[in-house]
Amino acid sequence: MKIIKQIGIIFTVCWLSILVEKALPFSFPASVIGMILLFLCLLTGVLKIEHIQEKADFLLENMAFFFVPAGVSIINYFDVLKDTWLQLVIICVISTVITFAVTAWSVKLAVRLMGRRRDNE
Repeated sequence: MKIIKQIGIIFTVCWLSILVEKALPFSFPASVIGMILLFLCLLTGVLKIEHIQEKADFLLENMAFFFVPAGVSIINYFDVLKDTWLQLVIICVISTVITFAVTAWSVKLAVRLMGRRRDNE
């Protein structure tokens, strides 16, 4: 029953994000809205991490599975993409380096903030 409840919470957040997307007067991805909603619910205490922990761990462990359709689509449209492959590779390399840098900076900041919090206690 616990797993069904966790799936229900995650699907409810996804459904609410789709409603918010449709209500917005501009285009914004529902998946990003869902992440923001989930973050706000966890931040405010409306949801506790225990409410979604098991299903979130399962989804993270199987994240590679969700990239299979995107990979297949790239292969299906290879004839369209073959003219711009160099630009795509450059964009992928640059965005990967930027992502690594921002992630490293975020972890460094989080460790520093946690250290300050520990020192204040």
